[in-house]
Amino acid sequence: MSVQIPALNNQGATASVEGADSIFGQLFNETLVHQLVVRYLAGARSGTKAQKNRSDVSGGGIKPWRQKGTGRARSGTLRSPIWRTGGVTFAARPRSFEQKLNKKMFRSGLRSILSELVRQDRLVVSNDIFPSAPKTKELIAKLKDLDAKRILIVADSIDTNLILASRNIPYVEVTLAENLSPVSLVAADKVIATTAAIKQLEERLA
Repeated sequence: MSVQIPALNNQGATASVEGADSIFGQLFNETLVHQLVVRYLAGARSGTKAQKNRSDVSGGGIKPWRQKGTGRARSGTLRSPIWRTGGVTFAARPRSFEQKLNKKMFRSGLRSILSELVRQDRLVVSNDIFPSAPKTKELIAKLKDLDAKRILIVADSIDTNLILASRNIPYVEVTLAENLSPVSLVAADKVIATTAAIKQLEERLA
């Protein structure tokens, strides 16, 4: 079985392209998609936050004053967290926020997202999206009929004209089928993919 994906040419005429039912005809698994998106967002965190604990701050090699007889509270080191120049009690340390996700779950989550995009008419196929020159004006003219606030263009190969023409358009993102991100898919109002990119996705997610 196959799923009909809307196709758009340069003159605005619509047709359809057949997509594999196993990729573009799956039920929407909200729990799995949420887990997939959270995993990608967590992996994007740098995790480089750091503070100094009592072993990192300088000083503290000598007891500030003797234990008894001064009238002040006993103290053993200047690096104690209760001192102004002391270390932080529960200091933040560099860490990784990455979450593990099985390959089968990853592929299943992408299939679920793509299938939902087809059902919502947010996925279209177009081979005429590539501009003839690195001109932003030409690309905007090709996208004006889509009426979308966020557009994701999925290409099968790197096209210099497309990349240069799109980099000054804040609502347009260009990616390759092999680097497709679930976060970008979910956030896009319209996803434009080439026929070759659709075939690559079918091979990758089969």
